[in-house]
Amino acid sequence: MRRMSRITVAGAATASLALALSACGSTSTSAGSSAAKGDKGLAIAYDVGGKGDQSFNDAAYAGLERAAKEFGYQTADIEPTEGETDADKQQRLESLARQGHNPVIGVGYAYAAAIKGAAEKLPGTTFGIVDDSTVRAKNVADLVFSEEEASYLAGVAAAKSTKTGVVGFVGGVDIPLIHKFRAGFAQGVKDTDPKARVLSQYLTQTAEEGGFSSPDKGRAAAEGQIEKKADVVYAAAGLSGQGVIEAAAANKVWAIGVDSDQYRQEALAEFRDAILTSAMKDVARAVHNLAKSVEDGRPQTGIVRGDLKTGEVGLSDSHPGFKENAELQKAVADAKKKIISGEIKVKSS
Repeated sequence: MRRMSRITVAGAATASLALALSACGSTSTSAGSSAAKGDKGLAIAYDVGGKGDQSFNDAAYAGLERAAKEFGYQTADIEPTEGETDADKQQRLESLARQGHNPVIGVGYAYAAAIKGAAEKLPGTTFGIVDDSTVRAKNVADLVFSEEEASYLAGVAAAKSTKTGVVGFVGGVDIPLIHKFRAGFAQGVKDTDPKARVLSQYLTQTAEEGGFSSPDKGRAAAEGQIEKKADVVYAAAGLSGQGVIEAAAANKVWAIGVDSDQYRQEALAEFRDAILTSAMKDVARAVHNLAKSVEDGRPQTGIVRGDLKTGEVGLSDSHPGFKENAELQKAVADAKKKIISGEIKVKSS
């Protein structure tokens, strides 16, 4: 996890934020765009693990990049800092809004209190929060996903790919959000092969202990499960998931990635042969769509949910071993249809 707060700006240098930030980038505007009218457009504040996690935060950044290119925004993205408080987060969000950014998105449930406070103070700005449905303010979009549905499909893939009959789940932090990943995965495994065993471990009780930002913790957890014969390990652990993938590659077993298609992540290229698939949620699309709604003058608010039916969660098929396995492809496709039709009800806890 990066310890120094950093701001990346696609545009001219902006005023310093309340927290220590550094600015860089190049101008990108277009006639008639929000940026050309003096609105700097979308800004995001990252979750624990920061930019470069090859997962959740990087997916949000991809949405920011798309919005910047499409609307000529002068975007901003900011790293988290060590030991920051809700007040620190709120100050950061308010500073972005007062500089002219709209919408302003907090990436991760940890921003709930900060988003609520900032939204109350600045009702003219649209705020968004990814992975939290509790804020419920008139100028806030709660961008949430049915992660359990994608995780169910990951469980189907794991059950179809294991040779030992033992698979593993590594969750970053023992919280309800990550319980959704575990519940869907375990259900998918058991519905596909009732005899299969699912080993589960949460790395920490709180995010502050590094559950989402410690590849070494992820690696150790995966190695422990592999020693117990797990030959497919699914990680829902942010940056810590890189350690799970590294352990799987070193031990020649399968890893299942999360949030982004981790097979295609450049930073994980040396391990990609071990990444069978990834349970994805399209944070990039959700971030972009919120920016577009503001650009169009019809800001999204309330709970905005992405699921299998909307196409905002799903399972990647980039690995040749997945693409070429007809039985696996069929099992996943059949499960997806049944979830969308309601025949399969996926548990979230």
